[in-house]
Amino acid sequence: MIQVENLVKRYGGHVAVDGMSFTVEEGKIYGFLGPNGAGKTTTMNVMTGYIAADGGSVVIGGHDIMREPLAAKACIGYLPEIPPLYPDMTVGEFLLFAAELKKVPKAERKKRVAELEERLSLSEMSHRLIKNLSKGYKQRVGLAQALVGNPKVLILDEPMVGLDPKQIIEMRDLIKGLAGEHTVILSSHILSEISAVCDHILIISSGKLAASGSPEELQKMMQGTAELVVTVIGEREQARTVLEQIEDIEQFTFEEGGEEGSILIRISTKNDADIRKSLSVALAGAGIPILSMNRSEKSLEDIFLELTEEEPETEEETETEEETQTAEAEEGTEETGTTEDETESMTGEEETDESNL
Repeated sequence: MIQVENLVKRYGGHVAVDGMSFTVEEGKIYGFLGPNGAGKTTTMNVMTGYIAADGGSVVIGGHDIMREPLAAKACIGYLPEIPPLYPDMTVGEFLLFAAELKKVPKAERKKRVAELEERLSLSEMSHRLIKNLSKGYKQRVGLAQALVGNPKVLILDEPMVGLDPKQIIEMRDLIKGLAGEHTVILSSHILSEISAVCDHILIISSGKLAASGSPEELQKMMQGTAELVVTVIGEREQARTVLEQIEDIEQFTFEEGGEEGSILIRISTKNDADIRKSLSVALAGAGIPILSMNRSEKSLEDIFLELTEEEPETEEETETEEETQTAEAEEGTEETGTTEDETESMTGEEETDESNL
């Protein structure tokens, strides 16, 4: 459904997306997971055609987003982090307007809007002004406008940000219900949101794809890195001599123990080897008492932290990105090489890029 190849996007001297490549299969839910400033939103903006890439390609439904922008965008429904809503419209008016922009046949618009309002529990809000809605309902309206054109692909940027726990659960259920009928890509910097909803996770760090796979596959990738934590009474050099004689130990580090005279040893083994028995015998033979011994497997949280631990704080860079995106959006027609006729034909969609309808 989607093929991204060697995608590059720069903002001055900062590389926001650095040679990213991945494939999205039809009918599944994919999650972009990474710290703030990792490049998730920039990648989504390029995929939707909102900004132009500096290198690489994005093909959606067989259409290159740069060479065939109209055909590619017709496959996409997009919900930015801040929903693109008109606060002085009612919910029903706004969704009918969005249906018109998405070129839904006039005879089908009211039926399509009514179906979406029913599906997203918006029927009772149809005649309310959007500005009077809660954050949760505004997110539902934003999702409805992304769905109104019945797109093959839904791209949702931080769809659960700012919601309370009940609203988050409801939004998760809504997104899960879209799988199969639509291909869904959503972004978040919160691991629990991604792991609860997505079939496939793409971990992004410093603009690069650090890892990709299902939650189970990502944990399997880290097999062989189980850690053994041992607390003993003794001297470090004496313990070091014992540890160096055990072949299956890959590396070890020492820390101060919680009790006087104790040391804590963190041990990584080769090929996930279980050395507890041989280690106990070796330490006992050297006269080193063992206070505790625990074996811990890496969780998905540990994997995420390990893959993104070098991610820098990018508050200043993020501000620069936003400024650059605004400037580039104004020049988007020239950058994508569209003709004057194409620009006119895109008016209904391109002039509303600010709303991403």
